Amino acid sequence: MSTFLYRLGRFCYRRKGVVIGGWLGVLVVVAVAALGLMKPFSSSTTIPGTEAQRTLDVLEKEFPPADRGHVTGKIVFRAADGKKITAGEPAKAVAEATRAAEGTRGVASVTPPSAVAGTVSADGRTGIAQVAFDAEKADGIQNATKQGLERAADGARAAGLTVELGGDAFATTPEVMGPGEVVGVLIALGVLVIVFRTLRSAIIPVATALVGVAIGVLSLLALTSVVTMDSTSIILAVMLGLAVGIDYALFIVSRHQSQVREGMDPEESAGLATGTAGGAVVFAGATVVIALAALAIVNIPFLTVMGLGAAATVVVSVLIAVTLLPAVLGLMGRRVVTSTVPVLARLSRRSEQKRVARSGPSLGERWAATTARRPWTVLITCVLGLGILAAPFTDLRLGLGGTADSHSSAARAQKLIDDGFGPGYSGALVVLVQGTDKATVASAAQHVASGIKELRGVSAVSVPVPAASGDAALVNVTPAGGPESEATTKLLGEIRDMRGGIEERTGTDVNVSGTTAVNIDVADKLSSALPVYCLLVMGLALVLLTVVFRAVAVPLKAALGFLFSLGSALGVLVAVFQWGWLSGPLGVDHTGPVLSFLPMLLVGILFGLAMDYEVFLVSRMREEYAHGTPPTEAMIRGFGHSAKVVTAAALIMIAVFGGFVLAELQVVKGMGLALAVGVLMDAFVVRMTLVPAVMTLLGHRAWWLPRFLHRILPNVDIEGERLMRQRATVQQPHPDRERQMAH
Repeated sequence: MSTFLYRLGRFCYRRKGVVIGGWLGVLVVVAVAALGLMKPFSSSTTIPGTEAQRTLDVLEKEFPPADRGHVTGKIVFRAADGKKITAGEPAKAVAEATRAAEGTRGVASVTPPSAVAGTVSADGRTGIAQVAFDAEKADGIQNATKQGLERAADGARAAGLTVELGGDAFATTPEVMGPGEVVGVLIALGVLVIVFRTLRSAIIPVATALVGVAIGVLSLLALTSVVTMDSTSIILAVMLGLAVGIDYALFIVSRHQSQVREGMDPEESAGLATGTAGGAVVFAGATVVIALAALAIVNIPFLTVMGLGAAATVVVSVLIAVTLLPAVLGLMGRRVVTSTVPVLARLSRRSEQKRVARSGPSLGERWAATTARRPWTVLITCVLGLGILAAPFTDLRLGLGGTADSHSSAARAQKLIDDGFGPGYSGALVVLVQGTDKATVASAAQHVASGIKELRGVSAVSVPVPAASGDAALVNVTPAGGPESEATTKLLGEIRDMRGGIEERTGTDVNVSGTTAVNIDVADKLSSALPVYCLLVMGLALVLLTVVFRAVAVPLKAALGFLFSLGSALGVLVAVFQWGWLSGPLGVDHTGPVLSFLPMLLVGILFGLAMDYEVFLVSRMREEYAHGTPPTEAMIRGFGHSAKVVTAAALIMIAVFGGFVLAELQVVKGMGLALAVGVLMDAFVVRMTLVPAVMTLLGHRAWWLPRFLHRILPNVDIEGERLMRQRATVQQPHPDRERQMAH
């Protein structure tokens, strides 16, 4: 592989105009495709083959909504203390506001608050007006329509009412590149300037990463025409594309810049950097892609799309790193090591003078030597520290709530509804009774309603509503707890447990569904699939690292270290988003269950990044050991070679992921925090502290491999050892040629 990448790097360097033009052409094509094919995002959560989803499909058929084909919203009114929206001036203000809303262009209908319909709270202070729009998707609602509804709400506010707009129509659409992401990119650029000591070289990884993100995201937007996609998929693609795109370019440019500074021809250096560092980039990218694509085994459509979309963006980032990047280096030539900024130029000269004059060990070598002197102390300290961080993980609860922007009107509207009607109002469970006889169905539905009323945790049970066909009836159950509460989850289980006797006596089928039931089923399915997914990823880690390092102990150590990193990230996630620790400084306004798909995404992404750092650190140790250096000394020398670039790469990852913590949407904030903490722990505690200590304790045993595996394992040559030997052979003069030249 290294030889192929070496030739590819040199080709792209020489044919820079063609390569750069080709990538710009791809960017234009996907941009045009996205503009022409892009469809609105979907926020639906489906779980094929489960009771909740099958029941929802039947409900759509037997009880078609009156506003089918229309996106809906809500206008929530709340009167002051001691007043009701059904009497006096508040009632007049509500009536005028609903009439004004119904007269707004783009609004199909408005249903005023009604006690009979259950849209007026028991105390009469809160009411909900249901709004149906002409558009079929929230993105299709014109700004003029929303402004008209705001004006209608302002009229009621002037009369002393609290009014908020909510529902699907007013859901927050996340920004692809918000202020937090920009801050993260700027911090990454600052790290690159420090590493390269030249602004133009620092800009290269950021520029190529942005090209990769643009191509990946625009491609996903074009695919919305044929694939149902959540907006979170785009955010994840941006997050990963930026982080890995900058990091992968950093590895290659750093190697290239060092070689050019040492006097190597720039074209040869670009090829060699692509063949060596590029090999590790391809391996690291492949592990991330495989782990993300494996999310499809859970068989939840939105999670499959999310994983495959992010994986596709990583593929683009890898291709950019091994093709476009060498071409850009071709444009730079030898200027890659020079700076036009006076301060950076002086810094570069001083650093080079210090490097030439240095006779002692580098900072990285000194750190590795320190851990080697007290390996047991370092090992025990790291394990205890990571264990403490991971402790909250034992209380992990999964759910699908808490994703809205807490500062939006939609979130404020939901708060008014929860306060006025109870937290279970918006998360009602729907019990569907099906049979072949109208009388039997009606009787069974009545028994179901009566039985549910006796259960704990029930706020209200509706009168059974028969379908027009007579073959079905539904019962709406309002839980006392919110959709994400443990009490509601327990209630769902009790309803499903009690139905058996009714089904046997009446010969009917009783199923439970509703948005809350679907969300609970998704969380349960993901909880049960998480261990299987972890085992799959861990098995992949062991196989791939055994092939790369041709050793058994190193892969086992890497996999266990990954578990520590994952545990600490999940522990921090539970402490912040579930327990509320540091929620104020981090802007977390809603605490509750952790987003159900977040642990799986974290496993897939962190696995790839952890293997990335493992390869760059340990491969240099293996190279030193293969040249006959004693194991501890090989560890110290190899660590010294890689520590600087791995430190910079980790800081860039943390900056990019940490920028997403500033996002308003809780789902984006959670992903950013978990990934930033995971990279921090994996890079600086596991890879750069725990790994040197464990390698010291293992000694020669770290590189042991059974003989039969020596014979059957392929030599993938990630670090380009074979390529380096070939170059050495080509550059070394042949003895016969030397004698001929002497004569």
